[in-house]
Amino acid sequence: MKANTEVVETLYWELIHGWNDKSAPQMCAGFANDGEMIGFDGSHFVGQSHIQQHINEIFTHHTPAPYYCKVTAVRCLGEDVAMLRAIAGMVSSDQLLINPAVNTHQTLIAVKSADQWQISLFQNTPAQFHGQPEQVKAMTAELQALVDVEKELTE
Repeated sequence: MKANTEVVETLYWELIHGWNDKSAPQMCAGFANDGEMIGFDGSHFVGQSHIQQHINEIFTHHTPAPYYCKVTAVRCLGEDVAMLRAIAGMVSSDQLLINPAVNTHQTLIAVKSADQWQISLFQNTPAQFHGQPEQVKAMTAELQALVDVEKELTE
């Protein structure tokens, strides 16, 4: 099953790299034709083409910040189904700090069909931790460490 979790993690990173590269086709390539995406704002799209159209609209009209992500778990739910969980944050282009207001939990469900793994569901859930400021601080610090490592590598 380890090989399956690696394939699912690769699907996730391809999606994230597509977002960070501002390429809707790259981001959406791993979705099944009937895949679903639930966005940070609660928007829901069904179908690879609809998801790609939505993401393309975002990239056309906005310059979204890149994601800094950490995979926290990949678990096989069966031979042909796996779930990946990650945390993610964003740094605006004029800053080097994670913006805690847009921290998120990301969940990806992948399904294997005809020997190919595809994304069945990708969901972004805001990580607001209402009434738990220590949770916000802890998640932000964990994500900021990723930014700091990348900054060190590029200097």
